[in-house]
Amino acid sequence: MHPIPLVATTRGYPDTGKVIENVHAGSIAVVDVRGRLLYAGGDPHYPTFTRSALKPFQALPFILSDGPARFGLSRDELALLCASYSGEDKHLEGVQSILNKIGLDPGHLECGCATPLFYEFTGEKPPQDRSWTPLHHNCSGKHSGFLAWCRLHGAPTRGYVEPSHPLQGAIRSTLAEAVGMPAEHMPTGIDGCSAPNYAMPLSKLAHLYARLAQGARDPQLGGAMGQLCDAMTARPDLVSGTARTDLAWMTAGGGDWVAKIGADAVQAIGIRSAGLGIAIKIADGNPRALHPAVYGVLEQLGLLNEERRALLEPYRQPPIRNARGTVAGDIRTLFTLAPAPDSGP
Repeated sequence: MHPIPLVATTRGYPDTGKVIENVHAGSIAVVDVRGRLLYAGGDPHYPTFTRSALKPFQALPFILSDGPARFGLSRDELALLCASYSGEDKHLEGVQSILNKIGLDPGHLECGCATPLFYEFTGEKPPQDRSWTPLHHNCSGKHSGFLAWCRLHGAPTRGYVEPSHPLQGAIRSTLAEAVGMPAEHMPTGIDGCSAPNYAMPLSKLAHLYARLAQGARDPQLGGAMGQLCDAMTARPDLVSGTARTDLAWMTAGGGDWVAKIGADAVQAIGIRSAGLGIAIKIADGNPRALHPAVYGVLEQLGLLNEERRALLEPYRQPPIRNARGTVAGDIRTLFTLAPAPDSGP
């Protein structure tokens, strides 16, 4: 199977109608808590680099070692380990608190420097007189968790992003066990923050999120999954930030949905009450196509009531505006989820 057209952009005048200008292909997998494929679009087993959707599971070795209790990390600080945050004050203060508790400073972070995402998503211009440190990188929360694991186990803090480092070995083996596939079958790449990242079938990513949403009820990793899910759903603003989609999805879910985006148009969502895991990948990596696709999946699965539709309306069919603010077209979905052959009537 191959990716299929999921989302189109249109262009035209109101009185002449909209014409499709661009089409974004992709794949969708919807599974239950056992990993059984229920619905699909395109190739539900599409090999996908998980990018930042992997973050909760990169924190697993630290959680399984009782790291949060050993260092006295709060639930909010645990949410930051899973975050792709916007670099707002509450994010920076939280990561600095983690570093203080483990006796390190931002100079130990190996994620690189980046302008906080807050400016991109709010449309505000970054101040010209500011310089950025690794603390401002959207992955510094994850990296503070990496450093905490190193301090906990007496491992070197230098070079912790290298695949040969004991931390990365622990992440790789723990992830392989959680996914239920040999580590050598998960292709490895370098993520935007320099840490190793892994590719897996889209359906496997969906299954991880179905289990994450179940939290403490997961039979394999219940305690750890419970801590991670509770932290993410309690503080989605720390996992993402102002005007961000993960904040919107989890707020609409009201504690029932756990969501994490990944770079190059990857999205995973777990639905606790429905026992579902959803994973979406836009084949060309364009994030403008991702959010309407997510809305479309949630709608077709019957997960949107009137209140949720109102909250998420900006993502249903967002307009495309030109430099004057004139609506020139929109972004709309093209797909209908198909029941998997073995999913029943």
